[in-house]
Amino acid sequence: MGGTVAGVGVTALGLGLEGPRGWAFRGVSFEAEPGSLITIEGPSGTGRTCLLLALTGRMKSTEGTATVGGSALPKRMAAVRHVSAVAHVPGVTDLEPALTVAEHLHERALLQRRFGDSLRGLLRPRAERKSEERLRIDAALKAAGLDLASLPKGSRTAVRDLERPEALRLSLALALIGRPQLLGVDDTDLKLSDAERAEIWALLRSVTENGTTVVAVCSEAPAGTVVVSTGPTEPGEPTAPTAPTAPTAPTEPINATDEAPASRDAQEDVQEDVQESDGKEAADALAEAGRA
Repeated sequence: MGGTVAGVGVTALGLGLEGPRGWAFRGVSFEAEPGSLITIEGPSGTGRTCLLLALTGRMKSTEGTATVGGSALPKRMAAVRHVSAVAHVPGVTDLEPALTVAEHLHERALLQRRFGDSLRGLLRPRAERKSEERLRIDAALKAAGLDLASLPKGSRTAVRDLERPEALRLSLALALIGRPQLLGVDDTDLKLSDAERAEIWALLRSVTENGTTVVAVCSEAPAGTVVVSTGPTEPGEPTAPTAPTAPTAPTEPINATDEAPASRDAQEDVQEDVQESDGKEAADALAEAGRA
């Protein structure tokens, strides 16, 4: 485990997503090489989360095209989901407060082995599977910069006892267990101090240096990234409205490895999460993803 990952290039041309209450985002065009750090910048409520989910194959765009690696969106959403993972998306990858860090990691590793790896891997001896799981988890924790020894109760620390940066790192570690070629991260800089934001951006840059392409939602993009803005545009150009709603067209189901290792009771609490960042987008995204 570990080592570099073959990231994917991401391009979009006139990409848009329309829902019953208007456009979540529209007219998005950019090109990014494999291993790039792509930042979706804009105020809360301007379609940032919807764009993130569309680029990772989890929401179906209604206008324009995008390509992730060799897979065109929205036609090949399943193929894009296969090479991508998402982290820290409210209503989609929520952590279960009552579960410990170790329980989250163990469950995600099991899901990855069952749904993300080859059938041959499932037939290996139990001792070999356990060793593979430990290596996979250790590599993901290292990549996410999460030191279990620094937590109040080590790996037995409950999620409710984690500080916000630690919870973000755990969410990243869970996504990185599958060694995705494309990693989507929502609310990257929400409620973090300047020092904490600098640490998280440095962490995401290190992920790209290992090959993975990263798409990160933020309110203000750092220098040296491929910036995609969802904020107000020039007069006469399409503008993403506030509180957008996802399209009614059905999406393809999310792979089990994309879900958080959380109790499904959390599905009923989605509306309580909307007050943080792009809450309405996340709730709509959840409904589109089939978890509501």
